[in-house]
Amino acid sequence: MLFGPKNAFIDAHVHLWTDDFSKYPLAKGFKPSDLAVRRFVAKDILAQAQQNEVERVVLVQMSYYGFDNKLMLDSMAEYPGRFRGIAVIDAEQTDVASVMSRLAQTGVRGFRIVAIDAASRPLESPGLQRMFAAGARSNLAMCLLTSPDMLAGIDRLCTKFPDTPVVIDHMGRVGMTGTIQPKDIDALCRLARHRKTMVKVSAFYALGRKRPPHDELLPLIHRLYSVFGPSRLMWASDSPFQLAAETYRDSISVVRDRLPFLSNADKDQMLRRTAESLFFQ
Repeated sequence: MLFGPKNAFIDAHVHLWTDDFSKYPLAKGFKPSDLAVRRFVAKDILAQAQQNEVERVVLVQMSYYGFDNKLMLDSMAEYPGRFRGIAVIDAEQTDVASVMSRLAQTGVRGFRIVAIDAASRPLESPGLQRMFAAGARSNLAMCLLTSPDMLAGIDRLCTKFPDTPVVIDHMGRVGMTGTIQPKDIDALCRLARHRKTMVKVSAFYALGRKRPPHDELLPLIHRLYSVFGPSRLMWASDSPFQLAAETYRDSISVVRDRLPFLSNADKDQMLRRTAESLFFQ
């Protein structure tokens, strides 16, 4: 074991869903056959986590439920202290800042924003900008699922709202096409000039060759380390999607075992402290 129990790791990105459709109905447009696996609930991720020295988890609201965060919130309440949440809300509602504040009282520490193309989430949206402003006031993170093409627009948002914590999910999905383009790495690294912008080093299964041991991603992670530093990088599994093709250990071992440029202190930072400071304080 690299660290003692008091320093157990944090998984910064996990989705939950269930086949209890009466208690947790799917959002309009989704049907049971759309679920990637039948169910993946709190006890499932805790079983995976505990086998790999992970004690706390950041839950990310799943698109299957739209703006209904009930399953995530119920799971957080069932296991006090083990989970924090990243909710999905309607940015265009007039009282969006109040909604964010109310959710923060339940353990929500961030809000997921899907911005993979201009159609999915216009970055100039007034509602989105109100969310960024509220995030700055309350230290609530804007967590963006994005693509390399959208990073320039995110850069402009970070310039306009320099005090808003921003987390780029899954390394900006650089390499999702199978090819890691230098221009995409450069676009992601340009965000490092914004002091409150962070990156999730995660979803290895979806990037590059998309199979372990993921060695082709190591230069990308090294570049992120060199510009963001370990204090603005956090590891995450993206379970249960990550578990479809590989083991939980395949994900955590990339940071824990396969990055020779990391010191033990760096590993502690990326596997625990960065997520802890943003989501568990």
